[in-house]
Amino acid sequence: MRKPRLSSYGIQLREKQKAKRLYNVMERQFRRYFEMATQKKGNTADFLVQILERRLDNVVYRLGLAKTRRQARQMVSHGFVSVNSKRVNIPSYTVQIGETIGIREEKKSKNLLNGLQERMQKTDSPRWISADSITFSGKITSLPEGEDLKSVFDPTLIVEFYSR
Repeated sequence: MRKPRLSSYGIQLREKQKAKRLYNVMERQFRRYFEMATQKKGNTADFLVQILERRLDNVVYRLGLAKTRRQARQMVSHGFVSVNSKRVNIPSYTVQIGETIGIREEKKSKNLLNGLQERMQKTDSPRWISADSITFSGKITSLPEGEDLKSVFDPTLIVEFYSR
C-alpha cells in the first residue's frame, strides 16, 4: 500500500518542522522569528533564515567550535562562550555585525575542547564570519546573504505556511 500524496499544507508544514528541528527551536520562538522577519521590508524568507543563522548557538556551530548545533547550544548554556569578552549563556542571543564570539579563557583547558584547533581549520565557515583557529574565536563581518542563506529547507514554503 502506498502513502497518500501530501497536500500543499502538509508540504509547507514539513518544511517548517524541518527548519525548527535543524535549529532546535520551539514553536513559539519560531513564530516570533517569523513575525520579526515580516516586520522588515524585503524578502521575508531571506530575513527568516538570516535571523535563524545569527543565533549564537548556530554561529558557534558555524565557526567550528562545536561538532553539532546541539553541542553548540550546550556549550553556550554552560558558559563556555563569550561575546565581546562578556559571558553569554543564552543560545538564542542574536549576534550583531562586529561582535566577536570566542571560548572563554577559563574554559579553554576543558577536555571538550581537545582537537578544537584542527576542527576549526577543517570547518569551512561562511563568508559572513571570519574565524581564527588560534584564538578559538570569530567575528561577524556582515549579515548572511545570497549563497549563505541556502539551506536544506525551503523558507518560501514556511512563509506560505504562516501566511494562510
